[in-house]
Amino acid sequence: MESATNKVVLSGFAGADAEVKNVGSQKLAKVRIAINESYRNSSGEDIKKVQWFNLIFWNAKADIAEAQIKKGTGLTIEGKLQNSSYDGKDGSKRYHFEIVVIDVVIRENEKQNAF
Repeated sequence: MESATNKVVLSGFAGADAEVKNVGSQKLAKVRIAINESYRNSSGEDIKKVQWFNLIFWNAKADIAEAQIKKGTGLTIEGKLQNSSYDGKDGSKRYHFEIVVIDVVIRENEKQNAF
């Protein structure tokens, strides 16, 4: 059987300051990252689109996120995709995806104020 790989690499901008809390004896930071995309559709129009992804930082990486990630901070991350499920109010199964950050590069000289 072949081994599988779960690897995500994203480069974008933090949508807000890192949200930090303690979970038991561990520190957790959450950040939403905006990925700006643009393309030309079949009619020749330039289309701009923003996609948002939820990032999770644990422990020492959460310390880095708390100290250095503010709204608009440029980030390049490597991580792994993780999902969970829950039952919605209507009884249907819902899924939530987030990226657990393994490595982060903070692009300090690169800021974006508007998404």
